[in-house]
Amino acid sequence: MKNRRLSEQLLNMIKKEAKLYFQNARGSHDWDHTERVLKLCLRIGRKEKADLEVLRLAAMLHDIGREEEDRSNGRVCHGEKGAALAKAILKKHGVEKEMVGRIIHCIETHRFRQKRPPQTLEAKILFDADKLDSIGAVGIGRAFLFAGEVGARLHNPGINLKKTKAYTKDDTAYREFLVKLRKIEGRLFTRDGRRIARDRHRFMAEFFDRLNKEIEGSL
Repeated sequence: MKNRRLSEQLLNMIKKEAKLYFQNARGSHDWDHTERVLKLCLRIGRKEKADLEVLRLAAMLHDIGREEEDRSNGRVCHGEKGAALAKAILKKHGVEKEMVGRIIHCIETHRFRQKRPPQTLEAKILFDADKLDSIGAVGIGRAFLFAGEVGARLHNPGINLKKTKAYTKDDTAYREFLVKLRKIEGRLFTRDGRRIARDRHRFMAEFFDRLNKEIEGSL
């Protein structure tokens, strides 16, 4: 049954527990990111007539495994880890089994590089919302923030992708743009997500084009 109302008390308890996983989070994947993804989920979810309660909980919990992935330099999948942690939290708070399963599917399938694609409407919306937060003005800021967190250079326009690795000094914001961010617009599932992505992608592409020209001294 769509859009059944969970109590505000329950939502607040789960939110409080979720936030505990971000006490030592890097700025590029902190609780602020989670709140932006939640807002986008609800925005797109209303347009797509999705189950907003599933989206609320999936968005709040989708990155709770992120700290462990960061500590492992990417060896741990935060989607899989987060799904396991979220399942325990939801069961503890008495969320019904069918709803837990739908939320867990959203979390397991929200990663960009994962081969397992989202199957439900809510999972597709979470995927889109999470990716939208990685492009546009916010996405540019997050890319440079992450590059600083791993000790990367400000910019490296002559980058050879085949000779670079994630979570190293080679992992610049521009590398992230080439490897992932420029591909996001074409990977989204929902109509409203794709509409939002068009403007964000255009802004981001223009930014990196200008950055390259400024680095070259032509602007």
